[in-house]
Amino acid sequence: MIKPIVSSMRKLMWYLMAWLLAGVVVVALLVTMANISWGAGLGFAIPVSLIYGFVAASAFYVCRSLPFEKRQFLLTLVIFGGASLLSGLMWLLLCYAWNYLAQAIRHSFLYGADTDSNLTVNLIVITQPMSVMLFVAGCGFYLLSILVHDVLIALDNMRLADRRAAESRVQARDAELQVLRTQINPHFLFNSLNSISALTSIDPIAARTMTLELAQFFRQTLALSEKEQIPLADEITLCKHFLAIEKIRFGKKLQSDIQVSDTAQAALIPPMLLQPCIENAIKHGIRDLTEGGTITLRAMTRGDWLHVTIENPIDINPSTTVGNGLGLKNSQQRLRSLYGEKARISWTRNTEFFIVEIAIPLSIVNL
Repeated sequence: MIKPIVSSMRKLMWYLMAWLLAGVVVVALLVTMANISWGAGLGFAIPVSLIYGFVAASAFYVCRSLPFEKRQFLLTLVIFGGASLLSGLMWLLLCYAWNYLAQAIRHSFLYGADTDSNLTVNLIVITQPMSVMLFVAGCGFYLLSILVHDVLIALDNMRLADRRAAESRVQARDAELQVLRTQINPHFLFNSLNSISALTSIDPIAARTMTLELAQFFRQTLALSEKEQIPLADEITLCKHFLAIEKIRFGKKLQSDIQVSDTAQAALIPPMLLQPCIENAIKHGIRDLTEGGTITLRAMTRGDWLHVTIENPIDINPSTTVGNGLGLKNSQQRLRSLYGEKARISWTRNTEFFIVEIAIPLSIVNL
């Protein structure tokens, strides 16, 4: 919310210093045009300027009542011009009032003071030309106050717009990540339920064991899936549990080799980033091989980067079932949403292996 310039102590101090400077300008005019001494001018102009500063602060409300984008020339001229003329008149009356009050204070001191007393209050004689000059100065100061408040309100509006745009980007990114997660989780659940369904008629005990393992897996993921980042060690645990579920279906046909360095264990990554890669390795690699194969996962740190490689053997003559790459594409979009261009995921395929490589800026959590 946009607030007046006097809304905080720091702003108020700067504001009063600006009006002290305005008072010095008035004194300079009085000294130049009316041959008044600097002492008398300071005693007259400084208090008046400081008091008038609070009157001129009303320019904030005048500017806010007439937003820049809704201004029309005639209406703006009437409102701003009328406000400055009225304020100029208030400034002039304030000058007369302070001059009279200062004179009264002076007489009060002099009445009970000794003849050698130096306790006096400097006064000036306000002539008609000086009244015109003071009125014009008051109008000018108020117009300047309007200009300053206009600039400050414009800057505040720009900062507010930037903050709202940033909040909108964060909300859009969170919504995008939520959509991507809802695409990944049902995909994994669908494949798992298909596996349980297939095992029900072949090996009921294995189907029951797999159901319990699946329930345990989802219990473990509930606490992690809502987080933006988790330690790689937690993600590896989920992958090992997923592999244990899949090994119930594939048996010795599915093997795994996971090697993670100590530093990489503590690296932060988005949750459920590696599991879709393991799932693809089984679905589009191991499943099509008669003798099965080994899924290899390597994770290490190099400088300020975490590098993860997932490799699985593939059939030289792949089946006609071709995946749509949803898991890898989702992972790519998630990394782009979280890290922009700082992170990458790429995949290559040769005659024997399918390789996924992930590079993420290194962020360490104390385990």
